[in-house]
Amino acid sequence: MENLEQMDKEYVLHTYARNYVNFKKGINATLFDDNNKDYIDFTSGIGVVSVGHGNKQVAQKIFEQASNLTHTSNLYAIEPQAKLAKKIRELSGYDVRTFFSNSGAEANEGAIKIARTYGETQFENKKYKIITLENSFHGRTITTVKATGQSSFHQNKFAPYPEGFSFNAIDDVYNAIDNETVAVMIELVQGEGGVFPFPKDKIQELAKFLKDNNILLIVDEVQTGIFRTGEFLASNLYEIEPDIITLAKGLGGGVPIGAVLTTHKDIWSAGDHGSTFGGNYLVTSTGLEVLNILEELKDSGRLDETIIHFTKKLDELYEKNKDIFITHVGLGLMRGLRVKDGDTLALLIKTAFDCGVMVLKSGNNTLRFLPPLTISKTEIDEGFKRLQTALDKIKK
Repeated sequence: MENLEQMDKEYVLHTYARNYVNFKKGINATLFDDNNKDYIDFTSGIGVVSVGHGNKQVAQKIFEQASNLTHTSNLYAIEPQAKLAKKIRELSGYDVRTFFSNSGAEANEGAIKIARTYGETQFENKKYKIITLENSFHGRTITTVKATGQSSFHQNKFAPYPEGFSFNAIDDVYNAIDNETVAVMIELVQGEGGVFPFPKDKIQELAKFLKDNNILLIVDEVQTGIFRTGEFLASNLYEIEPDIITLAKGLGGGVPIGAVLTTHKDIWSAGDHGSTFGGNYLVTSTGLEVLNILEELKDSGRLDETIIHFTKKLDELYEKNKDIFITHVGLGLMRGLRVKDGDTLALLIKTAFDCGVMVLKSGNNTLRFLPPLTISKTEIDEGFKRLQTALDKIKK
């Protein structure tokens, strides 16, 4: 059999700086490679595997659905899609309708199209401009790259970009609004921008201002949604009511799904938007199973207990290693430790992996944690023990 690294380099387009470990199996928050070495996973596939690896309930649901129907197209009614949309409305507490896509970037594209439709239909003169926040991240399509508030993503090789996007610090948004502004798009915790949670009072003040001025508030919850911050949506935690919310990552527990929710329930009619694969039987039945598992986890109090225990261990690690870490940030199970410099962060991530614990980078100098929401206390304890071993090694 050909070597995995050789095959990947020969046949796969090179867009990732890969680690060439060959994972073969996963049990909750523990992964096993082809040498049967185990790793505690504090990444969950960048916030995707919300109910853990190899979840038996999810596997059974996928098997049952794939044994009957996976796809028929959106030309016909899809029962699990309707049930999942209903479940999302119930858990969110918002009076919304949902469109299903295949990824977070697609969900954000849908949000932008809803906003521009609103700007076309609700005003005498069309409004189309969308303001985002600096250090934000909204996706990899041409439009969502332009919406991303990091100039490093706006590479000339992909130009020209769509017009109508600008990014600002949150306090400067008010001055950036003009008579062509239709929406402001934000993340409540910036996942790729350093695990930065915005102050609740600033978000509530912005939300009120936008509502008073008939400007839409879009909240990108691709990473913060699906109980990641401890509530179903970070918007619930911040006690705001956005016009549009996007979801993906944890919603499918590993299968590709995105969703855009809007309170403007009659904004579109047949033909205005669509997706071949979006919301098919396989992904929506799986998403519904994921939400049932996580709802029970939350209602039982076990999710809150996990967050408390994880936070305790994170605080202990920070206190013991203030020569490496500057501060700790984040909400729920979306956490970060600021590292003194980028070189130390890169070395720590590599050494941690060698010690059998997987962690992520965010921004320039943040060690990011996105464990499965179902992670056990034993896995948490072992993961932080291994991370301390890695820290001891890089200090020598």
